Amino acid sequence: MDGEEDTVRALPHGARAYVLCAVLAGAYCAAPAVRPGAAVPWATTALLAAVHAVGSRVRARWPEWCSPVLLAGAFLLPPAAAALVAVPGALLARVERPPAGARRAWRAARLSLAVWAASCAFAALDGPGTLSALWTLGDGAQDPAAQTSSSGTPGFPYALAAAVAAALVLGLTTTALEGGVLVTAERQSPRAAWWGRLPGALAPYLVHGPAGLAMAVLWRSPYEPAAALLVLLPMYVCACGFVLYRRESAAHQATIRALVQAVDIKDRYTRGHSERVGRASAMIARELGMSGDRLEAVRIAGILHDVGKLGVPTRLLRKNGPLTPDERRVIELHPEYGDEMVRGIGFLGEARAAILHHHERLDGSGYPYGLAGAQIPEFARVVAVADAFDAMTSTRTYRRARPVPTAVEELQRCAGSQFDPRMVGALTRALDRHGWHAAVTADAPEERGNVPADALPEPASPLVRAAAPGAPDEPGGPRPGAGGPGGGP
Repeated sequence: MDGEEDTVRALPHGARAYVLCAVLAGAYCAAPAVRPGAAVPWATTALLAAVHAVGSRVRARWPEWCSPVLLAGAFLLPPAAAALVAVPGALLARVERPPAGARRAWRAARLSLAVWAASCAFAALDGPGTLSALWTLGDGAQDPAAQTSSSGTPGFPYALAAAVAAALVLGLTTTALEGGVLVTAERQSPRAAWWGRLPGALAPYLVHGPAGLAMAVLWRSPYEPAAALLVLLPMYVCACGFVLYRRESAAHQATIRALVQAVDIKDRYTRGHSERVGRASAMIARELGMSGDRLEAVRIAGILHDVGKLGVPTRLLRKNGPLTPDERRVIELHPEYGDEMVRGIGFLGEARAAILHHHERLDGSGYPYGLAGAQIPEFARVVAVADAFDAMTSTRTYRRARPVPTAVEELQRCAGSQFDPRMVGALTRALDRHGWHAAVTADAPEERGNVPADALPEPASPLVRAAAPGAPDEPGGPRPGAGGPGGGP
């Protein structure tokens, strides 16, 4: 709910107008609460606002943990009063970058409008009447398990549905307003600013709705607000856990990026190859039915498959000319180097096996251990196909990229001997469905790998020549003179 920390920067004129409109709209929505004679429970409003303000100061960089407070206000108060609950916290929250005033005003307006919309949605679904029925049940007037009150007002299941709907309205309004800032301040496309953010932005509110309802019900219990505030304790614990998870995930991604950048710096010849192999590996994995952690692991395996190049002398990776048999044997050690390098990175899991075995062949003639058939780990068989495919469809200094259909034909022809037919079939189906857009790998003509461009004969059958292991970089042709493909090292 606090994406504005990363969105409103220089505040161009369009963004300033947008923020001003939001502030005016928020003031208009809250105005009925301060009119003379307005029936507003100010004690409840002030207490909820104070709790939200405190939560905004100790939100552990995950402000959504105090969203149940805003939702409780939406359930307990009229819409105009509910809009005021968010204002003190928004104005008092920390601001990391200027302009502080504009950021605070925008945050207050955005939250006020979102809570007002949620309160209106709850009222439209007869949420207040349902809460009154639940409070009556809580006083012992009727069995709490009953579906409706004695007056015919829907009971708990309906109240829960209304609360979740109101929470989703809160999330939808917040995301929509923030998307407007992304469009006006950051010049993002509407598709990226709105549609791309909705699923992830709305998901947490499926939990916040029931938590806000629990606070609202407990607020009128014999223990009053003290019991209601206890709901925030597990929410805060969950928030802290989520923050730790995000930090750990960010550390994992930073580790992967650092390793890939190190490989790219050392072997500029194949820059971008790792990311594309990771993408192709994920496409294959999805076709095979992988999801969740396994899908992410196979993507990481594709990205890090060449990390062992860091252990290969740079003079060999950039040599202009054919590799000697001894030099080729050194390069063939890179899978083992890679396995040693990532041995202590626990989160890689199955990805390590792919780093070590992605140059094995189905017929047993690969390296480093000459595994055959089902002895080769599944992730390694996935990455081998993705590696060979990207090498063939990427431009090298000594030849142009091959068309995708040609590359697929070569993969299919070598399926069963070099590649797992199941993985080749999965990649073929994924390409038919999604296509492929490969970027140029070589950065400049003068970066020739280990052979001059004019010295490379075009292999008659690139993948067949993979029987000679040691191609330093790609399946369709070693960096010339290096021996054969089989997926690059």
